[in-house]
Amino acid sequence: MDWNAWHDRYDVADSWMARRLRAVQEQARLALDGAPVGPLKVISLCAGEGRDLLPVLADHPRRDDVRARLVELDPRNSGVASEAARRARLNNVEVVTGDAGLVDHYRDMAPADLLLVCGVFGNITDTDIERTVGACGQLCKTGGTVIWTRHRAAPDCVPLICDWFEGQGFELRWLSEPDAGYGVGAHRFAGAPRPLRTGTRMFDFVGYDVLRQEDAARLSRP
Repeated sequence: MDWNAWHDRYDVADSWMARRLRAVQEQARLALDGAPVGPLKVISLCAGEGRDLLPVLADHPRRDDVRARLVELDPRNSGVASEAARRARLNNVEVVTGDAGLVDHYRDMAPADLLLVCGVFGNITDTDIERTVGACGQLCKTGGTVIWTRHRAAPDCVPLICDWFEGQGFELRWLSEPDAGYGVGAHRFAGAPRPLRTGTRMFDFVGYDVLRQEDAARLSRP
């Protein structure tokens, strides 16, 4: 997958990706609107070009309260994100070119007020999704928000992901409609953040062929 060219689909006005992006941005804006007074921390995993967060911060009243870290493996995408942050004068936004699945990238940022896990769950195995949801309880502070995405193609994993979040102490705040053409969820963390397990990995991106085989096996189970 060319993850740089993939972002071009956001520019097609009524594509499912453009509509999903608007939903993510709206939930991010609402999370910042409702955040407590004072400094805020934001983490974005697999941040791509930063489109989920940077346009929201650019004109948000809390922009100067936010310290953000965006982690993205593709240097072309992280370069675009860095330039967008510079143009918007978002001086407290740091873009890291690195593997977002490694917990150590967030060592001095956790727990965060807002956690973005977008474009991740559709590209990793179910086992890694569950592991990443578990890690969100380390990355998100009490009262903080996690926003995530996942396609709704069969077998639809969105209800299961919601169950996993609930099991980790997260409360569902918003979920896109099943027929929206995409899946976006926003959860509030009602638990107490657990110590960050440094030196661990949350997920590995895998090929679509691997995921299709896993989904086919799951659908064939009685």
